[in-house]
Amino acid sequence: MTEKNKKNHPYENLRASLANLISQKEPGEKLPTEPLLARQMGVSRATLREAMRSFESQGLIRRRQGIGTFVVGRSQVIDTGLEILESIETLADRIGLEVSMGDLKIHIISADDELAAALDIKPKEELVQVARTIRAENRPVAYLVDILVKDILPIEELSKDFNGSVLDLLLRRGQPPLSFSDTEIRVKDATSEIARELEIQRGDGLLLFVARLFDTSNKAICYSYSYFLPGYFRFHVLRNVASIDQSRNMLGVQTGG
Repeated sequence: MTEKNKKNHPYENLRASLANLISQKEPGEKLPTEPLLARQMGVSRATLREAMRSFESQGLIRRRQGIGTFVVGRSQVIDTGLEILESIETLADRIGLEVSMGDLKIHIISADDELAAALDIKPKEELVQVARTIRAENRPVAYLVDILVKDILPIEELSKDFNGSVLDLLLRRGQPPLSFSDTEIRVKDATSEIARELEIQRGDGLLLFVARLFDTSNKAICYSYSYFLPGYFRFHVLRNVASIDQSRNMLGVQTGG
């Protein structure tokens, strides 16, 4: 191995220096400003921000626009499989993590072409949009947006005893009976609006679940966007290994007799 390969990459050196700095701070303590840190560590502010994002995604620091960067310490992580659909509240209760609903925004909107196709309704049909933050350990950790046909979830039902979970509300009510969710998982950079709701920097990476919830008649009743801070959530999937014949069949390969 050459001497060059033995040396750490400058970016890894930066991460190690930041990790050491963070470890020396108490939760709630403020880090030096980005310009000062960049000068001290001999890197550009863009490189520094990229390294700091990785620590924020782990839930170790919290960056607030115009205020500064704070050490938050190691947080509890909601660790769950994706085989069964459950609310954040249910998952948090399982590990003894207290969560609460932040700002709740309810709007009546008209279905555009995308929503009409997703919910199999006519364009311009009225929908109820329910947007809210979910907080844990004194900070926002998720931003949820559910969009439903008005007669599925009247606004009056959201004005009383709503804890932030549309799923739990529908399950308690029992109507319509729910069957399954079709979910697409993406990585999404935070827009200005989402960054403001989650108290992070615009462009920070988030986990985004785009989902449709179906009732037992296979009708989509809810279309949702769920934004999660990676440092507070760990999702995983249990998958069986396909046999050789199954793999060939999925690829359209004919097996010999």
